[in-house]
Amino acid sequence: MKVMPSTLAPFLRSETQGALLAEILLGNAEHTITELATAADTSPATVTREVDRLVAAGYATERHVGRARLISANTQHPLYQPLKQIISYTYGPVPILHGLLESQTDIDQALIFGSWAERASGVPGHDPNDIDVLAVGKIRPRAAAALANQATDLLGKEVNIRVYSREDWTTRSDGFLREILRRPTIDLQLHDRLAAG
Repeated sequence: MKVMPSTLAPFLRSETQGALLAEILLGNAEHTITELATAADTSPATVTREVDRLVAAGYATERHVGRARLISANTQHPLYQPLKQIISYTYGPVPILHGLLESQTDIDQALIFGSWAERASGVPGHDPNDIDVLAVGKIRPRAAAALANQATDLLGKEVNIRVYSREDWTTRSDGFLREILRRPTIDLQLHDRLAAG
């Protein structure tokens, strides 16, 4: 199978490489190979090969705890900050928005839609000007705007959050919502309160 270059960052070898770099560079935690494979939606064998390259080049560090191999960014590497900025701009929306929205108990579900979701899904086009987020829940407009501003500061790209109620989400009566869901979206994998309630 031929690996296609990233549409978000065409200078990267693949979408998997971009997603993996985002997990390693944009979080403070150490990650196991299995955690990285889940986050990058790929196999542990693929992650192991990518991580081996990053460790050998000094971009990532590893330590072993029992049989677990724990991977983290090498924050002392001279290119750490510039690389982190590039990855944050291109692949940061998923981990950064997930981190911001996961703790919001008044958001049941969240998706990225629009041009960024299209590029992340492999649809070619220009660099997205902004990042559009659909949030389902009871979050108030002022709180959603504050989260959008915080995400904008972290990503260096404007973030817009559009809120829908559970009822709107369930009935799909809104034409714009139906249009959003006809095109590529990226699920931010939040706690699933919709299933629970």
